[in-house]
Amino acid sequence: MRRLAQAAVLQEKGGDFVIRQVEIEQPRGDEVLVRMVATGICATDAHIKQQLMPTPLPVILGHEGAGVVESVGSAVTHLKRGDHVVLSYHSCGQCKPCLSRHAAYCDHVWDANFAGARLDGTVGVKGRGIDNLHAHFFGQSSFSTYALAHQRNAIKVPDDVPLELLGPLGCGFQTGAGAVLKAMKVPVGATIAIFGVGAVGLAAIMAAKVANAATVIAIDINAERLQIAADLGATHVVNAREKNDVAVAIRNIVPRGVEFVLDTSGRRENLNAGIGALAAMGHFGFVAFNERSGAVVDASRLTLGQTLQGIIQGDAVSALMIPELIGLYRSGRFPFDRLITFYDFADINRAFDDAAAGRAIKAVLRFDQY
Repeated sequence: MRRLAQAAVLQEKGGDFVIRQVEIEQPRGDEVLVRMVATGICATDAHIKQQLMPTPLPVILGHEGAGVVESVGSAVTHLKRGDHVVLSYHSCGQCKPCLSRHAAYCDHVWDANFAGARLDGTVGVKGRGIDNLHAHFFGQSSFSTYALAHQRNAIKVPDDVPLELLGPLGCGFQTGAGAVLKAMKVPVGATIAIFGVGAVGLAAIMAAKVANAATVIAIDINAERLQIAADLGATHVVNAREKNDVAVAIRNIVPRGVEFVLDTSGRRENLNAGIGALAAMGHFGFVAFNERSGAVVDASRLTLGQTLQGIIQGDAVSALMIPELIGLYRSGRFPFDRLITFYDFADINRAFDDAAAGRAIKAVLRFDQY
């Protein structure tokens, strides 16, 4: 028996999301059907909306879901009906990266997260009056009142924390915090510069404070966001709009250069500035550069032992990282709730507009009315 759901369907490049009725299959043996409570909006959803990444249309997007387990497949043993879960990225579970606890770099990362289908090519969601509907985005497609997830990317969470807050832990906040705590392993007393103070960058700043970094420098052009960064743990802020040379501005704070740089902006000028501010044997991590960024570096600038590292999902194991971040939130050390603006699911297009315009740091859709 199929489950009827209301889903926000993207039918054309740059178009609005349209709420349509869809039919969702009952979960296969290794799947979980989740009644959605809330879901975050991430920059990756916006990139697909503009077809900057070739996920096929029409499609149900959404990949920061949080909800309650409705039913589980016959092979699922760690989840049951009524459990609270956060949905994160998907992976094959069988390749070398997956088996070595680096599933964010799964050999099948594209097919598992962006192809709009299960790994076997099937689609468990059908749209009434919509031909060739794609789903399973990041193994979830959470812009829907129900989502069909895999047991690997459905993470059980405590039921005494507001579930409506938790969805962004599955991607954006995990990416920023994981980049600092897991991928780059920033140690106590370190110096770090973080370019871009959107949701990912602010999560990284909070994580740098958790790591007890000595100097945390936030760089952006938005003065209001920089103030938030300072409130959340940045020891210094640099408004790039007011500086002719950001690398010099950073070295005025840390003369030998910073030991770590994280770029969350994907802007090529920040690659140049970050490397210019990087100390000998420094480490530069990035989460947003792509082939359109034009971000190219002369290798001779890295001869003093510096390294560049591309980072996906903070190199985090979601089943471990998400509970860790919830624990930090409970202790007051990761107050990500300060970054969230709620919207009704029906207002998804306004939420996307507000996120694009910078009026919302992390837009979260709630399904209260459905």
